[in-house]
Amino acid sequence: MNYMPSLNYDKLIIALQRDGWVVVRQRGSHIRMQKHTQTETLKLTVPAHKPIKRSTLSHILKQAHMTIEELNELI
Repeated sequence: MNYMPSLNYDKLIIALQRDGWVVVRQRGSHIRMQKHTQTETLKLTVPAHKPIKRSTLSHILKQAHMTIEELNELI
């Protein structure tokens, strides 16, 4: 299934935290998250929108090195 779901930011944050991401800070409506891997530190910003646009969610998943299927398993 390659369908990009429509998610609220709070559900996305919880799913990313299950994958090892940590909320570093929040400024206004933007939540900054980090994940440490063996080779690098990944960083991404999640907008606090209800719902997050599908195109924005697609870019977040690319930055997180995740597929839609992996996200669906975490939700």
